[in-house]
Amino acid sequence: MATFLYKLGRFAFRRRRYVALAWVALLVLAGVGAASASTSTSSSFSIPGTEAQKAFDLMEQRFPDASANGASARVVFTAPDGQKVDVGAQKTAVENVVKELKDGKQVSSVADPFESKAVSKDGGTAYASVKYKVTSMELAEEDREALKDAAQHGRDAGLTVEIGGDALQAMPETGATEIIGIGISAVVLLVTFGSLVAAGLPLLTALIGVGIGVSSITALANVLDLGSSTSTLAMMIGLAVGIDYALFIVSRFRHELTEGREPEDAAGRAVGTAGSAVVFAGLTVLIALAGLAVVNIPMLTKMGLAAAGTVAIAVLIALTLIPALLGFAKHRVLGRKVRNGLKGAADATDSAVKKPNMGTRWARFVLRRPIWVLVVGVLGLGAIAIPAASLELGLPDDGSQPVSTTQRKAYDLLSDGFGPGFNGPLMIAVDAAHSDDPKVALDRISQTITKMDDVEKVTEPAFNKAGDTAMLTVVPKSKPSGLETEDLVHTIRGQAADMKAETGAVTLVTGTTAMNIDVSQKLNDALLPYLALVVGLAFLLLMVVFRSVLVPLKAALGFLLSVVAALGAVVAVFQWGWLASLLGVEQTGPIMSMMPIFMIGVVFGLAMDYEVFLVTRMREAYVHGERPGQAIVTGFTHGARVVAAAAVIMISVFAGFIGSSESMIKMMGFGLAIAVAFDAFVVRMAVVPAVLALLGKAAWWLPRWLDRILPNVDVEGEQLQKNLAAQAGPSTGAAGPAPERVEEPSRI
Repeated sequence: MATFLYKLGRFAFRRRRYVALAWVALLVLAGVGAASASTSTSSSFSIPGTEAQKAFDLMEQRFPDASANGASARVVFTAPDGQKVDVGAQKTAVENVVKELKDGKQVSSVADPFESKAVSKDGGTAYASVKYKVTSMELAEEDREALKDAAQHGRDAGLTVEIGGDALQAMPETGATEIIGIGISAVVLLVTFGSLVAAGLPLLTALIGVGIGVSSITALANVLDLGSSTSTLAMMIGLAVGIDYALFIVSRFRHELTEGREPEDAAGRAVGTAGSAVVFAGLTVLIALAGLAVVNIPMLTKMGLAAAGTVAIAVLIALTLIPALLGFAKHRVLGRKVRNGLKGAADATDSAVKKPNMGTRWARFVLRRPIWVLVVGVLGLGAIAIPAASLELGLPDDGSQPVSTTQRKAYDLLSDGFGPGFNGPLMIAVDAAHSDDPKVALDRISQTITKMDDVEKVTEPAFNKAGDTAMLTVVPKSKPSGLETEDLVHTIRGQAADMKAETGAVTLVTGTTAMNIDVSQKLNDALLPYLALVVGLAFLLLMVVFRSVLVPLKAALGFLLSVVAALGAVVAVFQWGWLASLLGVEQTGPIMSMMPIFMIGVVFGLAMDYEVFLVTRMREAYVHGERPGQAIVTGFTHGARVVAAAAVIMISVFAGFIGSSESMIKMMGFGLAIAVAFDAFVVRMAVVPAVLALLGKAAWWLPRWLDRILPNVDVEGEQLQKNLAAQAGPSTGAAGPAPERVEEPSRI
């Protein structure tokens, strides 16, 4: 592996103009494809194998003209205090608004509240249901404005008018904090490298990679039915790993230059050593993201694969475009002082060895107090993880919107006027094709459901043209996210078999509330298989990389610690409301169902990045003859500053997405940022060296029979150095100064 990548790095260095031109051409091609693609629609949300999805599919088949997947809106009218909406001028105002709503070009139907009896018992509140022919993302801005204008005309007539539903749903906005995150990354790179050229390379290549990835997603959005959040998540992850991967290659290139290598040879060695770590770090991220397919929720699978594609592009750019651009920059990636000739470079190297840096001093401290460091790190993260025990999952509805939005106001008005369960009605699809008398069957089913606990109302059945299928709406007494509503769904489904035996009709429960329940259950069922698959594959991969059993095991356990702590922090902020105002979280509530498993996948891949980058350098030192404790110090001497810079960059990039208007993106940005902070600075920088110090040589133990089976990918570059030394001859080939020895505890 290292030898192949060494040759690839030198090839890209020599043919830098062609390599750079090829990547620019790919960027232009992807940009043209994105510009010429039609506007992205919202992804069709489906959960195969669930009853809610089966009912939805049945309704689409038997009610083809109902626009089941079309956008919808509820225009809620409330009369001034002491007045009613169904009399006098108030009724006229409502009728005028309803008439105006029907004029929309993409409107499929508008239900008059007086004809559909959508008026509260006290007459103070009414609502009109608007259905559109297209999805919310396909809805023309003209129709959205017409909807808002109609509501405003109702307000001008003295009514309180608010709009609920997904018709007003727009593309999520990330806000200015995303730009701030990139700015922080630039500052960190500049401080780390002390060179504008070296700082600019990772940013430039990361932006190129993200540009190609996001443009490709945009170009294929309609073809592959990708959701609006897909490109944002791909950008978030691609930008973070793109900067980090380039950072490690550039850092190693600078190190090779200060040891007196020629630029071309330094580029080859950088790609051959740090590039090997990039490849395997990238593979762990790809495994984690592609593994989301086991959940069998198409939208989640597509999000994972799209993000994985962007990560793959970041890896390829790090291995090819970075050495090509280094060919243009050469010694300019070094600071001005170091560029003052070979003697200056040698002096800088000697100074770095003689004067221990922060990483060296920290590693020595951990070697002296490994048990204390381990206990403090584990107990600290364990305390932060406590809120995760109270994790509640759900999908967002208008009740989770900020209280200042018209959607949330409409939700509250409907709840006050018609009851809390009115915002989460259950849709009952009844297939009566095999019933002797469908109408009699529907009457019996309706009567059975009406007698159940927590049922406020059951509407009259609406039959299709063939008369063999009907839809019922069941309004619960409790709110959509209440346990009573969930119990009602299970009760209806539990009695479906008895109702079929009695009537011959098949009863299926769907609707937003039922889908939320099914999604949460599906994700809960998939969590353990997903963890087993991802952690198992990554364990095997890391065993090949480190040729050890205990190091991969420690990496996996450390990941579990950091991700549970991150989930605890997410629950504390987004569910409990701690520091919510500081982070711009206007409305707390259940955590989005898909967020934990997606965060687990992403964090696992990123956690393994730092594990590979940091521990590979330790493994490299150990293979080259250093004692276990000394290898830990060497790994921190050369890698701690770069890993810390990479973590700060990744944290700043992820934190930049906390300003998004999309709740999923906001949660993901915060969750990933805090998870990276925990994993990089607590687990990898403290827990990992403490465990390695306690294990000593046992950390690198591998059974002989397993050593013979596993392929030797030479990540640490041992074979590469032998080949280069053989080519250079015994009298040449600078190996660089020997690392400083370190006093170790007797147990290591």
